[in-house]
Amino acid sequence: MALAVSSAPDLAGDADRGEAWHAAGDYSLVIAASRLPVDEIDGPDGSAEWRPSPGGLVTALRPVMRAADGVWIGWSGAAGDAPEPFDIAGMRLVGVGLSAAEVRDYYEGFCNATLWPLYHDVIAPPVFDRSWWDAYVAVNSRYARTAAQQAASGGTVWVHDYQLQLVPGMLRKLRADVRIGFFLHVPFPGYEIFAQLPWRRQIIEGLLGADLVGFQRRGDAANFLRACRRAAGLVTRGSLVRVPPAAPGGTPAAQGMAREDPQAREDPQARPGREVLAGTFPISIDSSDFAELAGQESVRARARDIREALGNPATVLLGIDRLDYTKGILHRLTAYGELLSEGRLDPAEAVLVLVASPSRERVEQYRLLRDEVEVAVGRINGEHAELGNPPIHYLHQTYPQEELAALYLAADVMLVTSLRDGMNLVAKEYVASRMDETGALVLSEFTGAADELGSAFLVNPHDIEGLKQAIMHAVRVSPGEARRRMRSMRRQVREHDVAHWAAAFTDALARAPATASPSRRPLPPRGLPVSAQ
Repeated sequence: MALAVSSAPDLAGDADRGEAWHAAGDYSLVIAASRLPVDEIDGPDGSAEWRPSPGGLVTALRPVMRAADGVWIGWSGAAGDAPEPFDIAGMRLVGVGLSAAEVRDYYEGFCNATLWPLYHDVIAPPVFDRSWWDAYVAVNSRYARTAAQQAASGGTVWVHDYQLQLVPGMLRKLRADVRIGFFLHVPFPGYEIFAQLPWRRQIIEGLLGADLVGFQRRGDAANFLRACRRAAGLVTRGSLVRVPPAAPGGTPAAQGMAREDPQAREDPQARPGREVLAGTFPISIDSSDFAELAGQESVRARARDIREALGNPATVLLGIDRLDYTKGILHRLTAYGELLSEGRLDPAEAVLVLVASPSRERVEQYRLLRDEVEVAVGRINGEHAELGNPPIHYLHQTYPQEELAALYLAADVMLVTSLRDGMNLVAKEYVASRMDETGALVLSEFTGAADELGSAFLVNPHDIEGLKQAIMHAVRVSPGEARRRMRSMRRQVREHDVAHWAAAFTDALARAPATASPSRRPLPPRGLPVSAQ
């Protein structure tokens, strides 16, 4: 699907006034993400050191950056000035600083207490605070200026996720010569939900500064296109729609009204506009590397140790999530507790390992969720535990990849019960680790992974009875059926890995219609490599 629009929105900040044309930088590819792909740790001499983050996004984009001579811009995660640019793991990193007030208002406020709940179907109520919005505009402007300073003439900027939705439009005004891609890692909500946002038009117009806007699921792209029609007054038609640019001083509403000129639609050369593509690119994992990790003897030995530490139960069930209200952790605990109470699962033979890594603990909703989870775990263990043998092992901490791989190998049943998830890579990691084609995956249909892993036991986590039935089916599945299901899922994850995702997006961005600038003749775009290999 595609959408054509006129010039970028009128947003506050230096990046949007269009007064300065930034000189070109040195990098043909700029990755703009909320965070830098590194963690700061204490070195042996007490000084701070940087260590590459283990995330899938870093794995996907590192070879793309190397092939295209790229730079990654983002926040270090700590309040204060940005670190000086530095190199690590073959990547050039440029920091964007956030003050303590911006961490509070932009990151914890607008990003995580406004956009996050809104984009996840209002599972928790979003807060609409005007000062938070002002901070969001200011930080996005800073990112746009930094990207404009780093991008080479005719280069490419790939912007990531909900924290930076205004950057494409702001950057478009600074650097009409660059090609801009945007990828949203979280869901894009239906318009009835999105319409609650007081700044809905500004968000849409910010996104429409890109040449390509990517989403995890087809439904997300469809929601976005509907928001373009409803919030910005634009028309979408087929895969390409051309909208003439607004006259000087024209309002966004007036830009949308320009669609009524039939001659402009029939003769694109009469009033040149822009074309923005909206596409679906489901993200994945480095499945071969994860399978290799799970195949290491040290990891397999650790998996055996885990089962022994749990008392060698007949069935080990596993849930691994960030402690987040979108993950359906309480629904999972409710279903498991009822199965124990009904005698359908024997606490002497079944154990649930619940890993909930700390997340956004300064946000009130997350503190409340942690209390609820701990109360639920304590109640179930209090009712069903035998001395030294609790039916739930609750772990509120973060583990390295090796330990996660061992947990995946130790588990007979993986429980992914998200109420809303852009993708959920935990499901794919579990599948990639099961090289012997054993194990069973219970997967929420409200995850992006459900579109690809149709051989899982798909569930509606709000339907507790249905969730209980799926868990029991997974526990009792025959070896033959388990093997057929797992083989199908493993093929999907192997053939559509994170390199495939990166290559699909960069290829689509390179082939996207070239930007037409009414004020400057754009420089020839430098396409990204077709393959991320």
